[in-house]
Amino acid sequence: MSALIEFAIFPTDHGESKSEYVARVIQMIKESGVSYQFTPMGTILETETVAEGLAIVEKAYEILQIDCNRIYSTIKIDYRAGQSNRLVKKIESVESKLS
Repeated sequence: MSALIEFAIFPTDHGESKSEYVARVIQMIKESGVSYQFTPMGTILETETVAEGLAIVEKAYEILQIDCNRIYSTIKIDYRAGQSNRLVKKIESVESKLS
């Protein structure tokens, strides 16, 4: 099983730059041991279940709520039974079809 969860999360009450806050979230994800891909517009997690991925999103909120009063997030979920390593396989599939 594979749940790909792409999300972005950041405070809206702390100036223009959000990198300090995003770095906190990425550090937590890194320490969680799940596969992830950090991008300029969000982070993609690959977990066994949707619940496991949503628990990480919830931890991200907990980390930011310490000193942020308003937090914005977006989330997309792609669940597929019987598959794994989709963070890599989906990209390889498209790249193999490029000329």
